[in-house]
Amino acid sequence: MYKNKQLTQIDTKEVELPDTFFVRDIESRVFQSIALHCLARIEGVGLLEGTLIDSLLGRDGPASVKGIHVEQEEKTRSVNLKVEVKVAYGVSIPEKAEEIQCKITEDISRLTGLHVGKVHVVFKDLIFQESLEEILKKTSKNSK
Repeated sequence: MYKNKQLTQIDTKEVELPDTFFVRDIESRVFQSIALHCLARIEGVGLLEGTLIDSLLGRDGPASVKGIHVEQEEKTRSVNLKVEVKVAYGVSIPEKAEEIQCKITEDISRLTGLHVGKVHVVFKDLIFQESLEEILKKTSKNSK
């Protein structure tokens, strides 16, 4: 009777999947795409080259997104990002930086299960009202 009780307490995963390691690799392009989707939902920011719409639709060509740099740390199972953006003139840069950092951190953590160690936002240029209007006109023409 003692042996039967011992057998019922064995974890069946140990018998079914002995010595199995589960590995999950996430390419940098995935993190870049998540960050792009976050930036597309934030008013008053843009990428350095091209438009957010072009990058989201894959019209920018190369395998990596310009202005979004990703470093993964295997030991800590975390990811660090550096995001280079333009910001609309008149927008509070500290508030916009916090909004960008929070949205990117939340989405990457939720979608990948990884810890976000750092989101470094670099404001490289300003978008003036006339430039913003031109960008909106171009994207509306391209979508037709």
